[in-house]
Amino acid sequence: MTLGLVGKKIGMTQKFFESGEAVPVTVLHVEPGKIIEVIEKDKRGYSALLVGYGHIKNSKLTKSMKGFYAKKSLEAKKFLKEYRMENTEEFKPGSDVTLDILKDKKYVDIRSKTIGKGFAGVMKRWNFGGLRATHGVSVSHRSHGSTGQRQDPGKVFKGKKMAGHMGDKFRTTQGLEIVEADLTNNLLYLRGSIPGSKNTYVEITEAVKKKNKSSVQERLISYFSDLESSKTDKKDKKNIAKEAKAAAKAEKLASKEASKEAPAEEKVQPEEIKKD
Repeated sequence: MTLGLVGKKIGMTQKFFESGEAVPVTVLHVEPGKIIEVIEKDKRGYSALLVGYGHIKNSKLTKSMKGFYAKKSLEAKKFLKEYRMENTEEFKPGSDVTLDILKDKKYVDIRSKTIGKGFAGVMKRWNFGGLRATHGVSVSHRSHGSTGQRQDPGKVFKGKKMAGHMGDKFRTTQGLEIVEADLTNNLLYLRGSIPGSKNTYVEITEAVKKKNKSSVQERLISYFSDLESSKTDKKDKKNIAKEAKAAAKAEKLASKEASKEAPAEEKVQPEEIKKD
């Protein structure tokens, strides 16, 4: 596992590129994290890093957490995340974790809490078709129908799709493309949508699955290279046309000179014959 980040969802917008491509992006404000503790394998049986994100007032901390941060002599953080890593020798408590860790990455995985919809029926929650909307159905048009069987098994199986609380659950969206990373303003632009409402906190980690799909930046590079090649081709065609024109002019001049010299020679010959 690699280090991750925690960001706040600002909203969605569009990015327009010179190639004419318009990409829908979600903007995340990613505050730099702080390494709180380096967990060694000798003490706990595994090596990991404890990283803190966000700001919180000391008045909102419990006594135990106040003592924990006082012992570390570090600023209190809103979230604490533990990342298991094999090599923790490079990291020290108090060092920052910024967007630089995603410098060479193309895709990331996002984990966040979805928007809560409250108590929802089966048609909204599970896309059921409902019962008939005509006569014969008495005030149960949007009901789910039967849920159980007979005396055997005499129960409703666990996991049956029924009405209930919808949303407000942690979900992971995999393989979101990094369109742009603004290191000065700590902003991350990801292609597509992210679960959750605005101002929700989001976990950002390196993508688990590999993708062979070309990214926006790669397509931009290929677009500019094609532009340059087309410009060079146009220049070469122009140069070839100029050379051809120059050659044609030279041929015309040569033919004119040849035509001027030929009649002069013809005039000289009859005079020489008369003298003889």
